[in-house]
Amino acid sequence: MMLKEGLTYDDVLLIPQRSYINHRSDVSTESYLTRNIKLRVPFVSANMDTVTESEMAIALAREGGIGIIHRFMTVEEQIAEVKRVKRHVGYILDNPYTVTPETALAKVLQMSKIKHVDCFIVVDDQGKVEGILSKRDMFFETNMKMRVRELMTPFKKLRVGKPGTTFSEAKKIFHECKIEKLPLVDKERKLKGLITARSVVNFEKFPYSTKDGYGRYRVGAAIGVVKDYLERAEALVKADVDVLVVDVAHGHNDVALKAVKEVKKKFKDVDIIGGNVATKEGALELIARGVDAVKVGIGPGGLCTTRIIAGVGYPQFSAVYECARAAKKFKVPVIADGGTNYPGDIAKALASGGSTCMLAGWFAGTDESPGGIIMRKGMKYKVHRGSASFLATADRQIKLENRTENQLNKIVPEGVEALVPYKGHVADVIYQLLGALRSGMSYCNATTIPNLWKNARFVKITEAGLRESKSHNVSEI
Repeated sequence: MMLKEGLTYDDVLLIPQRSYINHRSDVSTESYLTRNIKLRVPFVSANMDTVTESEMAIALAREGGIGIIHRFMTVEEQIAEVKRVKRHVGYILDNPYTVTPETALAKVLQMSKIKHVDCFIVVDDQGKVEGILSKRDMFFETNMKMRVRELMTPFKKLRVGKPGTTFSEAKKIFHECKIEKLPLVDKERKLKGLITARSVVNFEKFPYSTKDGYGRYRVGAAIGVVKDYLERAEALVKADVDVLVVDVAHGHNDVALKAVKEVKKKFKDVDIIGGNVATKEGALELIARGVDAVKVGIGPGGLCTTRIIAGVGYPQFSAVYECARAAKKFKVPVIADGGTNYPGDIAKALASGGSTCMLAGWFAGTDESPGGIIMRKGMKYKVHRGSASFLATADRQIKLENRTENQLNKIVPEGVEALVPYKGHVADVIYQLLGALRSGMSYCNATTIPNLWKNARFVKITEAGLRESKSHNVSEI
């Protein structure tokens, strides 16, 4: 039989072109995540339990990318993570958290801890605003039975705004009145929203961040293809998630394809990402079932052992190239998921047809990734593990499926656990990767990612060529 050749990013180099770009800052990295969602930075944080929860998603959206909240938690936990992102910034909060005048302080503090907020609007049983309870009202109070009405700032002392208060009007009120919260109240004193000083500051501070129509950060969330996936999807949609990722190791599978079709049919107004696939046939079947983007990659991740354990996979450069060519006819973006071992691989992934890159190892180990810092021999690390690793699978089965420990010997892992060096803030990592991408694009005379698709030319290299590409014949400092 004829064996097809497959190439990885290590097997190719971009050929430098005659360039008319004076500086890499002249390059635009805008690209589409899905048919309808555009990112200024084409980076997506992976939906892995050691990579993306609300902190990472907030950080990615702030810088112009997007984070995908992993699904390896209860529905309630995942909804809470999504809501933290959606509530972190936004010109107007449509549904601020509320308490009643008779709520005990102990209950308020419990809600504050769970919801990660320090201010509540006080309303009566008819939804009429009675006051506001902020953290300063609760400072030093030791009587946990104290009622909100005894602590709150009453309505008569509040400065409130009308529904429809503009951004400039809110900014002027905050400046003149030296307040931090502006409840929006109608003529019947019913609560219609909340504007915070922080939301105004963040709105101006990060003008290129990824926001929805209400000025809130965009965020995605993963769902599975069996059991509660439709219920999980429905709850996420109600929480205003911006995009759903139908997350399965083998997306070119009858169960996965059926799930994609069902989710898209039921939630027509939410963009759906399907995957993972590695062939044009897989991409086309997902597109036929209505996906708004295709996620490409079977086994290229640094923690993934699918190719070794199952003997299945497809070299990532070739997978992205072939899937992107098939998807282009239908104007469906392709997400290159995994296999980027060096910063230059991101330029190769996008040049081969990817619209965005899903990144895991690059973002693991940052302050914003889940988990604490581990000290080993005087060095700082964080845990990073594949979604199909033994410990990740065992944790899910014990937590979500009520499996007993003696049932865990049936797990066949397709991933590993590792320690990755602590990297500091993810914004610094993004800055470095973005600079490398801009540089690669300028070598190809590409001012935009569509230009990169058009201009890119590749050369296949040997192992000696890869060795020559790295620093060599020196002792690095």
